[in-house]
Amino acid sequence: MSTAQYAFVAALLHDIGKVYIPTAILNKKSKLTEEEFRIIRFHPLIGAELLNEMNYSYDIVESVLHHHERWDGKGYPFGLKGQEIPFYSRVLSVADAFDAMISNRPYKKAIPHNLALAELKANAGTQFDPYIIESFVGKVQPELSLSIDVFTRRKSIGHRQPDSSYGS
Repeated sequence: MSTAQYAFVAALLHDIGKVYIPTAILNKKSKLTEEEFRIIRFHPLIGAELLNEMNYSYDIVESVLHHHERWDGKGYPFGLKGQEIPFYSRVLSVADAFDAMISNRPYKKAIPHNLALAELKANAGTQFDPYIIESFVGKVQPELSLSIDVFTRRKSIGHRQPDSSYGS
């Protein structure tokens, strides 16, 4: 399996341990209690165990296990720091955080992509590997600019949205 394939599979499965977390906790709209947060913090351990039992590769199991570790050592489940955190886990933590920020959740609304990128940059070197942030932002920011530019140009030339009644 290639590096990209490992990263892709790990990204798809990183939160599989949440299947054992009560739905009431996952969908809670208010702040989690200390006990609820303690329960949530088990999901990487549960997910890694599930994937290990299903004979997934070590790299994928390890990525899932450590995707909530932080560059500064204040993450979970083991408080790994810096290069102690497996590479795939460091990449996954950035992608997961970005996705969480730009997606609506029961407890918060999505924020614009540019604000999410700014938040990632603000946490480079504390929560996230600064080199991965630099690479991620360097790749995502130009693509966002291109998407916004295409949308703006389509609006300026009078591109119409399809008529929803067409064919009815």
